[in-house]
Amino acid sequence: MIKINIEELLRKNGKSKYFLCQRMNMTSRNLNRIIRGETSSISFKYIEEFCDLLNCTPGDLISVVSEEKIVTY
Repeated sequence: MIKINIEELLRKNGKSKYFLCQRMNMTSRNLNRIIRGETSSISFKYIEEFCDLLNCTPGDLISVVSEEKIVTY
């Protein structure tokens, strides 16, 4: 499973979801869908913007997690 590490990178950079939504002209609903893995694709444009705003590389932003390590609440 692909995991988008936006929340971890936001904490690391001392930024908020609100900051990211404002800078990327994205709704909080769409951002949360990306964070929860409820989207089937993310454009390269968004990946580049996430990386620029969160001071990271695509490898920091995206990780592959095995199904058995996923914890749901």
